Amino acid sequence: MMATTHAAVGLTVVVPLTQVAPELAVPAAIGALLGGVFPDVDLFVGVHRKTLHFPVYYTLAAAALGAVAVTAPAALTVALAFFFLSAGIHSITDWFGAGDELRPWNRTSDRAVYVHPAKHWLRPRYLVRYDGAPEDLGLTLLFAIPPLLVFDGAIRVAVVVGIAIALFYTGFRKRMPDWFGI
Repeated sequence: MMATTHAAVGLTVVVPLTQVAPELAVPAAIGALLGGVFPDVDLFVGVHRKTLHFPVYYTLAAAALGAVAVTAPAALTVALAFFFLSAGIHSITDWFGAGDELRPWNRTSDRAVYVHPAKHWLRPRYLVRYDGAPEDLGLTLLFAIPPLLVFDGAIRVAVVVGIAIALFYTGFRKRMPDWFGI
């Protein structure tokens, strides 16, 4: 899935906090945005969907930091809890998409996400055929609605920019490998 989809999902998870602890919603949103895109940094460093994708470890860290945030709510603890929660959701949901190849619509890879404790790759499920597929854009748009309704300022701007990026990426995704000669 696109990083914009992961970011929108992370922000949607934060939405209930706007009602429970509105003073912590913006730090949580920043943490969720960063956590939603962070695992994909391994596109540039290491092995994609292995080096920075940790479905188990991020989830465990989110649970531990979530407990800390509940007992000692502060901007930093909440931001960290939502960072790891969003990174964990990202790492898990990549399993439901395509493989890790450059042209995932060809379905040449059997590697969706690496599970470090088990030391093996999960096979792609193709519920989202490939990053930038129309259904991926649909998920970005769907999950962008709740944050657009409850946030304003920089968070709302980030959501709108994410939508614009998703629209562009979806429109040109299948051409990009040829553009860059890969």
